[in-house]
Amino acid sequence: MKFNNIEIKWLGHDGFKIENSKIIYIDPFKIKQDEKANLILITHEHFDHLSLEDINKIITDQTIIVAAEICKKELSKLKVKEIKYVKPGDKLKIDDINIEAVYAYNPSKQFHPKKDLRVGYILIINNARIYHAGDTDLIPEMSNLKDIDIALLPVSGTYVMDVNEAVEAVKVIKPKIAIPMHINSIIGSMKEAEEFKKQAEKYCKVEIL
Repeated sequence: MKFNNIEIKWLGHDGFKIENSKIIYIDPFKIKQDEKANLILITHEHFDHLSLEDINKIITDQTIIVAAEICKKELSKLKVKEIKYVKPGDKLKIDDINIEAVYAYNPSKQFHPKKDLRVGYILIINNARIYHAGDTDLIPEMSNLKDIDIALLPVSGTYVMDVNEAVEAVKVIKPKIAIPMHINSIIGSMKEAEEFKKQAEKYCKVEIL
């Protein structure tokens, strides 16, 4: 999918590749050998988001990694240019890309407690604001997200939002485009993606990648 001269490619599960002048990956998992990364964002430490096997396919000694602080142990031995650890509320700029870490958690389930400070991300690239929700349910902090162009939202349920919650998230966030994720791998299927599209298209454009 193209938006503002940015190419957005779903890699499966929660993984995305975003290209403009840089090659950016978010939570690569079970990917094929691919172009080398300028920047990799990791939302949290679970194996389907922080996969060293997949990260090693795409890093060079010039790659920068941004990751939640809970990822320190697993990432510490990687030979990359720099690893920047973030918590919700942190903002940083890497060349021409602005990054903000935001909350991602389950309010009433044990999988992703708020206190662990796992994150989602807002990337600002070419004046486009792209929100990757990470592993989260519908949370009050989503009402603070403004002017989101593209929202990458989990829809599978169990560990994250289900379809109905994801539709509610769209109503709160008001993105121009929503893209369903957290499907077709460990949990969830294209059925959830199609149901999300059917319900959410009343509120914004929905793209299934």
